[in-house]
Amino acid sequence: MPSSALFVIACLIWGSTFYAITLQLGEIAPVVSVVYRFALASAVLFAWCLLRGDKLRLPAKAQGWTILHGCATFGLSYIFTYSSEQYLVSALVAVLFALMVFWNPICSRLFFGTPLNLRTYATGSVAVLGVIILFYHSIAASLQDIMSGGTGHFLLGLGLALMATIFSTVGNTLAVKVRKYTPNVLLVMAWGMLWGTLTAAGWAALSGASFVVPTAPKYWAGLLYLSLFGSVIAFACYFTLIHRLGTQKAVYIGVVTPVISVLLSIRLENFRPGALEWLGMGTCLASVAWALRTPSAPAANPTLSLKKAS
Repeated sequence: MPSSALFVIACLIWGSTFYAITLQLGEIAPVVSVVYRFALASAVLFAWCLLRGDKLRLPAKAQGWTILHGCATFGLSYIFTYSSEQYLVSALVAVLFALMVFWNPICSRLFFGTPLNLRTYATGSVAVLGVIILFYHSIAASLQDIMSGGTGHFLLGLGLALMATIFSTVGNTLAVKVRKYTPNVLLVMAWGMLWGTLTAAGWAALSGASFVVPTAPKYWAGLLYLSLFGSVIAFACYFTLIHRLGTQKAVYIGVVTPVISVLLSIRLENFRPGALEWLGMGTCLASVAWALRTPSAPAANPTLSLKKAS
């Protein structure tokens, strides 16, 4: 399949997954939905690997890093993502995930000692400004709500979404270690999603969440879409693009998907951003596009990949 087609498929799927998550909210605990999603996705990937004739065992060192990678990427990141969408419009969560283009070099600096150039600081500062503009009205209203004795749920959702982006970035950093020991991307995805499933299941058990069978047809539609398209097909397209084009081009998916998410939220969630919100989103996404045009500094370590979540 042409790279252009893979790019479009990944953008369309991931641009819509943030809204699809809302179809799973309300009937059961968000963390349980994460368990169901990645249990199904992992089973499909393991079956795919068996059909290809792959051995399902990973080398010990690869498995060790895959455990950490899966817990962060498919476990904690998605637990926080699903939880955040109880309080935030899905489009706003998608915009925050675009900031991972800045978290990645910071993690690379912390784990691998990769230097940060001046443009990274500049574009990151512009992105933070964009986020402040985007959420200015909502944060102010939430603070007033807290001062008057309210709960300030918006701030809770914002914090959860930011935590989701951080754990997703950490997962990408750990994926670099995994690729040192095995080139089998699909098998690593299968194991990673299994460990993410177990992480979410443990979280559910500790929090007292009930594992119930959902009854709403829209829940099952969302589950199948997120598991098969959002977790299996989109990731397969994305990693194929990285192999063909490199990370610097593939991560432009992280700029396109929030735009699709915003349009879907306007259409399906009655999201009506004002002039300030449009300015904030535009500033944030423009800074991401600017950062992606920045030449990467030479490094001895593999280039980090941006996983766009949801």
